[in-house]
Amino acid sequence: MGLTKHPYFEWLRTITETFIWCSKMAEQQLQARPLYGIGTVARLTGLKPDTLRVWERRYSLGASQKSETGRRQYTQADLEHLQLVSALLSSGSRIGEIASSERKTLERLVEACTDKSRTQVAKKPSVVFVGEAICEWLGDHQGCLTGVSAQLASTRLEAVDLDIFAGVEDVDLLVVACERMNTAQMSKLNQVREVVNPTSVLVLQSGMSESWLNELSAEGIANMAFPPDRAELAFHITRSSAEKATRDGINSLADLVAARPRLHAEAVLAEALTMETSIACECPQHLSGLITQLAKFEAYSAECSADSWKDAAVHSCIYAYASQARWLMEKALDMALQSHEDEVGQKRLKGA
Repeated sequence: MGLTKHPYFEWLRTITETFIWCSKMAEQQLQARPLYGIGTVARLTGLKPDTLRVWERRYSLGASQKSETGRRQYTQADLEHLQLVSALLSSGSRIGEIASSERKTLERLVEACTDKSRTQVAKKPSVVFVGEAICEWLGDHQGCLTGVSAQLASTRLEAVDLDIFAGVEDVDLLVVACERMNTAQMSKLNQVREVVNPTSVLVLQSGMSESWLNELSAEGIANMAFPPDRAELAFHITRSSAEKATRDGINSLADLVAARPRLHAEAVLAEALTMETSIACECPQHLSGLITQLAKFEAYSAECSADSWKDAAVHSCIYAYASQARWLMEKALDMALQSHEDEVGQKRLKGA
């Protein structure tokens, strides 16, 4: 019997391999993406970089990560937290009163503020990516993570440590890269799915058998080929976010699409509709009529029913365009009304 086949060496090799495997498991962690520099965060929150630095020292309110060179790196969660703080400060709160508050507390406070504040803290879709291949691909296609709060686990599905998902919540989409599928991998996928509890799951596969594709479909799991088409991946992300909103009781497109605020009350429009001017211009009357009709269509399109997500996407675009058109016409009416006020003022000066 050779030395390498001696039971002692077999035992030693097993222990060594186990130690290496455990070390790799211990090194696993979720990587947040995208990461923002302090200048970008300042621009997106309206806060000065010096203010952000002071808050970090005084309240431990700042970047949760740093680069190898020591530069602050803000995650999407960090950014959204600071946006909530900024919105509350704009509403009259003091930083000392809210600096230590958790995100959910801040969100409840913001809900009591104006619509303007609410639009500043729109939550991005939350996506967890699992798999070495997809994480490497995202490194070369970071644009796919724009507007997404992403957590990356650069580990093979079968080797992923479930403990790294502790504390992860409110996930819209779980994306798993798995070239092929077997019973052990399917079992691990279900374990990850149970821990993460996403709204929906997407498997990125390459050459997976028809039987496993049918199995995924039966489990309500979508699939697409790897490497993914960026537009299709974006569709799955936004669809999952919309599905979550609908599941939580939001069923109106008006609640899913950010609309332009109304600039004029109905009384102002009615007054503009009958306004008389000494010049040959009926712009206020025409604009008032257009705005009234666009506002009605805007309300109608927000309540349109849709039988599929494709129809819902079309209707959401129609709603957004109608809202934009109405808002632009109201801006035009502002100019017409200002011109009328200037005309009235000039008449008064001449009369005086």
